[in-house]
Amino acid sequence: MDRITVDLGKEWLSVADICEYMGVSTFVVTRVLRSSELPAVKFGREWRVARGDFEDWLNARRLEAHERVPRPGS
Repeated sequence: MDRITVDLGKEWLSVADICEYMGVSTFVVTRVLRSSELPAVKFGREWRVARGDFEDWLNARRLEAHERVPRPGS
């Protein structure tokens, strides 16, 4: 399975960047950040996520989903 890479031309991603990339609402992304599931830092009122941390998180989620899918004949 190929590793996902995110090429948005930035080292630090905003909530809006992540929402646009994933096609989800700010509520979804903020909930993930507040739960500390995705490492982030808060600059004032704004969350920022390192691109590498976002890629690692995406790849871990994809691997988890891949492992949960039942295989035919299992």
